[in-house]
Amino acid sequence: MNTVKTIGIEKAIRFLWTSVYAGLVSVSLLPPLRAVLLRFAGAAVGADTVLLQVRFANLYHYGFRKLTIGKRCFLGDDVMLDVRGGIRLGDDVTLSSRVSIVTHINVGYPNHPLQKYYPTREAPVVIGDGSYIGTGAILLPGVRIGNMSIVGAGAVVTRDVAERTVVAGVPARRIKVLR
Repeated sequence: MNTVKTIGIEKAIRFLWTSVYAGLVSVSLLPPLRAVLLRFAGAAVGADTVLLQVRFANLYHYGFRKLTIGKRCFLGDDVMLDVRGGIRLGDDVTLSSRVSIVTHINVGYPNHPLQKYYPTREAPVVIGDGSYIGTGAILLPGVRIGNMSIVGAGAVVTRDVAERTVVAGVPARRIKVLR
């Protein structure tokens, strides 16, 4: 009950509703139906986009309206999208299995002892046209991935990635530039 007092009854109801709806999206057997359900809920999803078993976090803040997925994108199994801060995928973007896109960081409730040192941060993640994000990569709040870039498997991206750049590692570092 303390949680409801902290976030309020309106957010608690939104949490229940968005959790049920996200569950409906995840049990939909056909990827095209998932795209339709996301559009119906307020997301922008381009034509010919394939969504496998994608999970959503923090929908209760703004719903799906801060989610934009371009045309001909592919989102693999166990991709986790924290939509609170907003996510925009350009056209022809691939998110391999278990990619996590985190758009906000919060250490806990307002009275958490670390809150004054590490305040809540919320910022959109943008991935440019034709980019590829490798298996298990993690993109943190505010990151921008330039067009035609590659993020290696398992990389943790804490800074922007320029166009046509390959990054890998923890934290992600430039490996090479594509010509």
